[in-house]
Formats: sequence, C-alpha cells, structure tokens
Amino acid sequence: MKDLIYLDNAATSWPKPEKVYKYMVDFYRRCGVNPGRSGFDKAIEAGNVLERMRSRLTSFFGGDESVPDRLCFSYNATDALNLIIQGLLSSGDHVVTTNLEHNSVIRPINHMVRDAGVEATFVPFSQQGFVEPDDIKKALKPNTKLVAVNHGSNVIGTVQPLGEIGRVCKEAGVLLAADVSQTAGMIPINMREMNIDVLAFTGHKSMLGSTGIGGMCVREHVDIRITRGGGTGVRSAYPYHLDEYPYRLEYGTPNVVGIASLKAGLDWIEEQGGIEKLHAKEMRLARRLVDGLSKIGGIITYCCESLDNHIATLAMNIDGMDAGDVGIMLDVDFNVACRTGLHCAPLVHKQLGTAEMHGSVRFSIGPFNTDEHISTAIEAVEEIAAGARQSKKHHAAVAGNPGNRDAAGS
Repeated sequence: MKDLIYLDNAATSWPKPEKVYKYMVDFYRRCGVNPGRSGFDKAIEAGNVLERMRSRLTSFFGGDESVPDRLCFSYNATDALNLIIQGLLSSGDHVVTTNLEHNSVIRPINHMVRDAGVEATFVPFSQQGFVEPDDIKKALKPNTKLVAVNHGSNVIGTVQPLGEIGRVCKEAGVLLAADVSQTAGMIPINMREMNIDVLAFTGHKSMLGSTGIGGMCVREHVDIRITRGGGTGVRSAYPYHLDEYPYRLEYGTPNVVGIASLKAGLDWIEEQGGIEKLHAKEMRLARRLVDGLSKIGGIITYCCESLDNHIATLAMNIDGMDAGDVGIMLDVDFNVACRTGLHCAPLVHKQLGTAEMHGSVRFSIGPFNTDEHISTAIEAVEEIAAGARQSKKHHAAVAGNPGNRDAAGS
C-alpha cells in the first residue's frame, strides 16, 4: 500500500518532527509530575519547563515580556476563546466579529447573545477573502466592547490585516481578540505592534506540538473575568479561585507534557531556519497546487487567485460532485487525506454559497509535504473530475433521449 499523503495540516499537523516525539517521551519519563506543587526535584524541574515556556511564548507572540504570567495555558484555542469571550463580555455589550470565524468563536458569541444579553455583528469578507478594516470600523457602536478576528482562515487560507484592524480598535478604545490557531508557528505575530489585546493559540497545528495544549496571551492592561474555579496548587485554603495570573485563567493540573511538546516544536522550527522559511516552502507548494488545479476542467477554487497574505490552505470543489464523495475517493482510491465539509466554519460556506453542496474539499499543506505529494493530489483530482465530466455527459445523453432512458431503466 502506498504511503498516506497527508494534506490535512490545518486540522492537525502530522507527522510531528521526530524531535517532538522523542522529547515528549523523555520528558514524561523523567519528570511527568505535577509542576512546582511540591518541593521535590522533579516537581521543580517540571515547573521550570512550564515557566520558561510562559516567557518564551510571550516573546514569540510579542506580548508584554515584563508580565510572562499572563501567558496562560489551556486545552486548546477553543478552550481559550471561551474563557476570553465569556470573561470579557457582559449584558449590554456589543461584539464585532466576522464571517470567517471558526465555531470556537461563533458558538460562544451566539451563547452570549442568547443567554447573556450581548449584541453581535458579523462582518462579511470581500470576494478575495479579506475583511476590510473600514468595515470593522463601520460596525463599531458606542457599546462595542470587543472585536474578535480569525487571523488565518481555516477554510480559504486568507490572512487578515490584523495590524490595520488593531489600529481601528485602538483608536476606538475597543479590545481586539485574535484567534491565531492557523497562523501561530507559520506567520510572525507581534501583539504590541499589531495592537492585539489578547490572543488565543493552539499547539497542535503549525507550532508542531501535541493535541490537548493551547492557551492565551493577555496584555497587561486587560483583565478577563473569572468564569471557572478549581485547583491551582497555590493558597489552597482560599475559598475562591485566585485573582492573580496565570491562576486566574488556569484550572487544575496543567498538561505539562503538552507544554513540553511546544518547546520541542519551537526548537525544531528554529533549527529549520524559522517560520518565514517554512512558510515560504509551504506557499511554493500551494502555488503548484493552485496552478495545477486551475488547469482541470470543472474545478472551482475559492479566494486563491492571488496567494499574497495567505497560508497554505486551499478550498475547492468539483462541479456536480458532493465534497464528501470527492474526499472519500481521494482517500480510498488515491491515499490522499484531506478534509471535507463545513470545516467548523459555516458562515464562510454560507457566504461562498458552498453550504448547499456540503461545503468544500480542503487541502492544507504542512512542513513535511513534498512536490511529489502535490503532483499526486493534482493527478487524483484530475482523474476524479474527468470521471465526473463523463458521468455528466452520460446523464445528459440519457435525459435527451427518452428511448435510451427507458432502456437504461429496463
């Protein structure tokens, strides 16, 4: 059997660098204990890894380096975004977000609208797949408390102008929350320069860490309301959850081995020459994929005429075919793994008009994909599309000749 060609890195990057696997196993064997909650050596060592990663990630995201405790770990970006949205919005507040968002933003906001008296505005994207900063500005109201924006679309791969949106928010005195799930580890992010007040990240995509780890970086001037309570291992006699960061937004035993995986992932990225070099390689392959698909009859692609300000994620459909059927054929017949459906981003598909055809076929390229992988994917789509065209011609011929239709049904 041929090796799997994995083109679903926007969901989870795979495989991970060998360095990540090895470091996680070695770390867990050596000091897989509760960090810093006891005085013995292994607990201290585990705690040191955690605290060093707070500082490193604060610098990585361009946060306030004088307060690394405001780098708070969570299960993933969805977990972090729930804490951010629920902890910043209250009854009577207005939030602005976009049609590009993942359900990790859409659903928490919808719950706040339905259950907590919050008002929301969803800003559409342009034909090219970008949110205009002026449209964000026009959507602001006197009671706008928060703007929440997806930095990189997990469907069409466009990277939003966060710096310009951040300037609009700062001028209006409105907080900007950024979902950097798709761009962290792929696109440089500087919270101070881009006027981002709080961001949510996940570790299992381009940061090349494990699943089950993510977090948020909170600027010094922002305070997120406590919406949960639990163990911190600190001041256990205090009857309420602790106000100080990072405990304010962390609950229970942290995923220390997941945090260790982020260290190994970032180390590997640096060894390869940094995120800009890896991104350039992935975008070269994305360009090959777009150019190859554009030559195939019956292929529809979305928002990728230009690949400026993009990540290596592409959505497409084959005319007349259900996206899910195309995905099954790519998997079963060609051993190409991609993602089909609505990609947990239903408003993107609603605006594109693809919701009715069950979404799209998404290819997302990672650091271990090769030119050969892209060639195979193009050839596979070409063969499937040719079959679709042939089937369409056959059905048209049958429909145009009642005698043939009767014979076909006998």
